[in-house]
Amino acid sequence: LAHLSLAAACAGVVLDPRGAAGFFYQPRTIGIVHLITIGWISASILGALYVIGPLALRTPLPARIPDYAAFALVSAGGIGMAGHFFMAAYGGAAWSGGMVLAGLLIVACRVLRPLRAAPIQNAVKLHVALAFCNVTAAGLMGILLAVHKVWPFLPGAPLQNVFAHLHLAALGWAGMMVAGAGYRMMPMILPAAMPAGRSLYASAVLLEAGALGLFAGFLLGGRFLLPSALLSAAGFAAFFLKVRWMLANRRRRPGWLRLPDYGVMHALAAILYALPSAGLGVALSIVPQSERSLRAAAVYGVFGLVGFLGQMVLGMQARILPMFAATHANRNATCEAPPVTPREMGGRRLPAAIFVLWTAGVPLLAAGMFRQAAPVVGAGGLLLLAASLLQVINSASVVRHAFRRPLRT
Repeated sequence: LAHLSLAAACAGVVLDPRGAAGFFYQPRTIGIVHLITIGWISASILGALYVIGPLALRTPLPARIPDYAAFALVSAGGIGMAGHFFMAAYGGAAWSGGMVLAGLLIVACRVLRPLRAAPIQNAVKLHVALAFCNVTAAGLMGILLAVHKVWPFLPGAPLQNVFAHLHLAALGWAGMMVAGAGYRMMPMILPAAMPAGRSLYASAVLLEAGALGLFAGFLLGGRFLLPSALLSAAGFAAFFLKVRWMLANRRRRPGWLRLPDYGVMHALAAILYALPSAGLGVALSIVPQSERSLRAAAVYGVFGLVGFLGQMVLGMQARILPMFAATHANRNATCEAPPVTPREMGGRRLPAAIFVLWTAGVPLLAAGMFRQAAPVVGAGGLLLLAASLLQVINSASVVRHAFRRPLRT
C-alpha cells in the first residue's frame, strides 16, 4: 500500500506538473500530499511497527483479526481520501478520513498495551505514545476541515487551519515516531551503541511542545509561532545529537552487510534535509505571508515530507525488510537448506539507482515548486516516480524470501 501510494503521488505530479507547480492549496495537490503523508509515510510506519515491534521495541505483535481490519480501514480510507480530494468531493474525504483514523486507533491499542511492559527505555515508550495521541488529534482536525468545506463552521482563515493540521501530523506523528523508533533502529542500522538515559526525553518534550504550539498558534491567527518553531527545531536537534553520538560509538559491521550501505546513506541524507527544512520553518514563522513566502512554504513541504520523512522511511526499509525476510525464511527452512542471510537478498544496482534518483529528484522538485516552473516540477516528479517503481521491484525481490517454502526431505 505504501509503495503504490508513493508511485501514485509521483505519477500525479508527472501527469499534471502545471497544477502541482501552482498554489498548493487546491484539490489535486492536497490529494497528492495525502498520498505521501497517509499512503507512503503513515502506512510505512504502521507496517514497520509489526516488524520492529518484536525486533526493536520488544513488543509482541502477532497478526490478529483487528490488525487485518486496521489494514482494510487504512487502505480503503487512504484511497478514498486521495480520490475524493482529486474530485474536490470533500464530504467523501471526511468519511474516508474517519476510516483512516479508526484503523490508526486499532493499531494504537494493539501497540501501546504491550509496550507498557516492554524492557526498553521509557523515553522511547513516551515518543510512541505521544505520536499516536498526536495523530488522533490531527486526524480529527482533518475530518473537521473536510466537513468545513461542505458546511462552513470553523473560525479563522482556512489556510491557517490547514497549516495547523499539517504541522501536528508531520511533527507530532511522523517526526515523533521517527525520533522514538530511531533511538532503537538507528543503532541496528549503523550499527552502533544503544543510547540511554534521561536525555532521550528531551526530543519528546521539545517536539511535543513545538507541535502543540504550532497547532494552537495557527488556529489563533499566527500567535507564538516563532517560539514553537524553535522548540520543534530544538527537538530534532536533540535527536540528531544522539545520532551523532551513535556515529561516534560505532560497533563492528555484521559480515553479511555489503558496502556501500544505502540504508545508512538514505537515513543520513534525510537528516541533512531536516536541517534546511527546520531553518525554513523558523524563517516562515517570522516573515509576513506573501507570494514569495508561500512559494518558500512549498519548498519547506518538499524538504520536510519528501526529503526528510519520506527518505527516512527508505533508509529504515533498507534494513527492516531484509531482517524480516531472513527471519521468516529461516523459520520455514529445514536442516536440508542453508540459512538465508540478508546479504543474499536483492541486488546492488537497484538500491544504487534508487539513491541517485531520489537524491536528484528532491532538490529538482523543490526548485520547480519555488520557481513555479512546470517542466522542472515534472522532471523532479519523473525522477521520484522512477525511484518509487524501482523501490517496488527491489522490495518485492527481498520480501519474496519470506515466503520460501521448506524443502522436502
